[in-house]
Amino acid sequence: MRIGIDFGTSYSAAGAVIEGKLQLIQFGADQQFRTTVFFPQRLPDLSEFELTDALQDEIQKLTGEFRRDQSKRHAELRARREEAMRRPEPQRTHELSMIPSPRVRTDLELERDARALVRRRWAAEEMRKAMLEGADLQQALYGEEAVDAFIEGSAGQLVVSPKSMLGYRLEARARDTLLGIATQLLRHIRLTASAQLGCDVRAAILGRPVRFRSSMKEAGGVQALEILTDASYAAGFDEVEFLEEPAAAAYGYHQGSERPRRTLILDIGGGTTDMAVADVGGPGAAPIVHGSWGEPVGGTDVDIELSMRSVMPLFGKGVTDTPVHRFYEASAVQDLQRQAKFRETSFEHVVAPYGHRLETLKEAGHAVRLNRAVERAKIRLSEASNVTLGLDFIEAGLLAHIDAQRLSDAATPFLFQLRSLMERARAELNAPPETVYLTGGMSRSPYVPLLVKEIFPDAELVAGNASLGVVTGLAHAAASHRSDQK
Repeated sequence: MRIGIDFGTSYSAAGAVIEGKLQLIQFGADQQFRTTVFFPQRLPDLSEFELTDALQDEIQKLTGEFRRDQSKRHAELRARREEAMRRPEPQRTHELSMIPSPRVRTDLELERDARALVRRRWAAEEMRKAMLEGADLQQALYGEEAVDAFIEGSAGQLVVSPKSMLGYRLEARARDTLLGIATQLLRHIRLTASAQLGCDVRAAILGRPVRFRSSMKEAGGVQALEILTDASYAAGFDEVEFLEEPAAAAYGYHQGSERPRRTLILDIGGGTTDMAVADVGGPGAAPIVHGSWGEPVGGTDVDIELSMRSVMPLFGKGVTDTPVHRFYEASAVQDLQRQAKFRETSFEHVVAPYGHRLETLKEAGHAVRLNRAVERAKIRLSEASNVTLGLDFIEAGLLAHIDAQRLSDAATPFLFQLRSLMERARAELNAPPETVYLTGGMSRSPYVPLLVKEIFPDAELVAGNASLGVVTGLAHAAASHRSDQK
C-alpha cells in the first residue's frame, strides 16, 4: 500500500486512493494535524557515533565508489567536449558553454563525504531501533494536544514546524534531533494510516516544496531531502519518493476537471509558496506539468511580522534599547536555534515593565502560546476589522489591540515576494493560464486572490480546498504510481 503524505510546515495530512475512491486519514477528529510534536522525555542521544571496523570498511567501499563515479562523470564530459569540438560555429561555442567544468575532488574530500553518508545511515538506523524498542517514545503527543501539554507546563520537549529547519546549516547534534523529530512524526502518520487502512503501510509519496527554506541555497534542499528520506526509513517505510507540492495539487485538480485547461497552481502554505503550470483535466491519469517556481515564504512570515508590529511593542520593541533581533527570536517559535538564543538572554536590566514581560515570555510554553494567539488573530482579521488579544499569562490586564491595517502592513513583505514570483512565472510562460487554482492555508487570505487577479486578469480563479488540496493530489499520485508499476 502506497499513501500520499503532505508533511507541511504548519499542518500535515495523509491519504490514499482505495478502489478509485479517495480516503483521507483521520487524526483524531480531523483530517490533518498541526506539525508539532511534544516528547515527554528527551530523544535518544545520537551524538555518540564511533567508527567500528565494519563502518570503516563501509567508508572505504563508498570512497571507491565515489572515485569511480567521478572518473566516469569526467570521462562523459570529455566525450561531450570532444563531440562539441567537431561542430561548426556558432553551435560549437554554444554546446561548449553548456558543458560544466568538472572539479576534481581529492581522495580526502571523497572520504569525508563517505564518512558523512555512513554516519547519516547509522543515525537513521539507531533512530529506527529506538522507534521499535523505546516504549517511552510512544507517549509523544501531536498537534494541538502537543501545544496544550507544553503550555500547561508538562516536562518535555516541544518542536514546532520542524520542516522549517531541515534546510539550514546544522551541527551534528541538531541534525540528529531533527532526524528524530521527523522520524517520530512520519511514524505517527504511518501507524495511523496502517490502522485505518487495515494493512501495513510501507510506501509513500511525500510532498516537497519547490525550494526549501535554507541558509545553504541548493545544498539546503539536498540536506532536507536526505533527512526526510532517512526519517522515512527509520519510521518504517521501505519505499519513499518525493513530488513537488504544486505538481501534487495539480493531480488533485486534474481528477475533477472534465475538460483540458492550462492552469497555474498556486500553493501557499505556512513556510513556502509554490507554483506550477500544468495541463489538467480531460483524458489521462496524470496532469502534464510544464514548469514550477517557488519561494521559501508563507504564512509563518506574516505571523512573525504581525507579532513584531502589533505585539512586540508591548515588550519594549521601539521603546527600549533591546536589539530588534531579540524580539524576532521571541516571535519565531518554529526556529529552534533562535528560540534557544532568546531563552538564554537576560532581560533583567531592561526598564519596567518591559524587562519583566520579556523574562515571563521566556518561561516554558509562553512564546508558543503567544504565537498561537497571533496566528488566530491573523485568521480572524480576514473577516473582522479589529481583534483584541488577552495576554494575562504575561501580565494581568495586558491587552494587544490589532486592526486590519496592521495585518495589511504585516502582509506587505510577503505580498511583495508573491508578486515577484508570479511576475517571474508570467514572464517565462509562452501563454497566460486559463485558470489559477488556489490551495494552501494562506490562499484563504482575502489579499491573495486580489493580487492574483491583478497579475493574471483574464484567468478564472478556482478556490481549491485550502487545507487538503496537496494531500488529495499526493494520494492520487500514489495510486497512479501503483498503476504504473503493474
